[in-house]
Amino acid sequence: MTDASLTALLSAIPLPAMLVGRGERIIAANARTATLFGPGITGRHFITVIRQPAVLDAVESCLQDRQPHQTRYLATRRGQETNYEVSCSYVDSPLGQGVVVCFQDITMLEKAEVMRRDFVANVSHELRTPLTALIGFIETLLGPAKDDAAARERFLGIMANEAGRMERLVKDLLSLSQVEGEARMRPTERVDMHALMQSVQNALAPLARAADVDLVVTAEQEGIFVQGDSDQLRQVLNNLVENAIKYGGSGKQVTMSLSARAEMPELRGPGVALTVSDQGPGIEDVHLPRLTERFYRVDSHRSREMGGTGLGLAIVKHIVNRHRGRMRISSKMGQGTSVRVVLPVS
Repeated sequence: MTDASLTALLSAIPLPAMLVGRGERIIAANARTATLFGPGITGRHFITVIRQPAVLDAVESCLQDRQPHQTRYLATRRGQETNYEVSCSYVDSPLGQGVVVCFQDITMLEKAEVMRRDFVANVSHELRTPLTALIGFIETLLGPAKDDAAARERFLGIMANEAGRMERLVKDLLSLSQVEGEARMRPTERVDMHALMQSVQNALAPLARAADVDLVVTAEQEGIFVQGDSDQLRQVLNNLVENAIKYGGSGKQVTMSLSARAEMPELRGPGVALTVSDQGPGIEDVHLPRLTERFYRVDSHRSREMGGTGLGLAIVKHIVNRHRGRMRISSKMGQGTSVRVVLPVS
């Protein structure tokens, strides 16, 4: 079989692939190998092309024992690392003899596995702290403080707070799971955004009064509609406004503003912009790109004291993505923080 025919055969493999002959030279390679090793590798000794010892050993072993071998290959381009799973299989037929080496990109799979492990570790950590407190107070109430009424009342209050913290975390985890499960389902309701904002303002008025915060709603016009899920959009507003009230500072103002434009740059089309702003101390620029990560907190201790779970903005991000919208967080130290959500108009 000609080299051109072998190359055409390897081109049918949807992965970077090459054939290393019995003479340890590359007989043929498909076009996808150029992304890893560059062009013109045919005819070269495979050691001068692959260079990584683990892969070289796998190819040599396959040439000798004619058994399948697998290993890993790490490629670095423009500062980005890509992990490949390498499969070496011996072929012996009239079409050609040697080792077919295939490179499968598993970078995203490994990243997903790392994210899963980190998520489990974070959830375990968040649950372990209140659980440890509950167990400790229960043991104390069953032992030394069994007959101490004052201590019992104080401990039960702390236990109630810790149990509430666990309940909020579980609720947010379930909410995040639901939003992720519906990510590919386009919402179909016609939602009046101005009416929704007023509803959220009324619902959160007691929280605002307790924090001595003035909660204001401004809208350029009424009757601004989007195609969406009213419950999820309410959740977006609740999370953003609650954050602004909690962290904006006593005696300050939190503003919900709404506007519609025939051309939104973020959407390249008509859209609705919803902005929640506070007058708090602001957030340093280094934190802004990570605020929507699960369990990421600027100040972990303060967030926990405020009842935060570290999942609110992650939920908001997923809901906005489901609605095909965009979200941007901006902040200036000493001047407050603003979250802008842009949604396609109905």
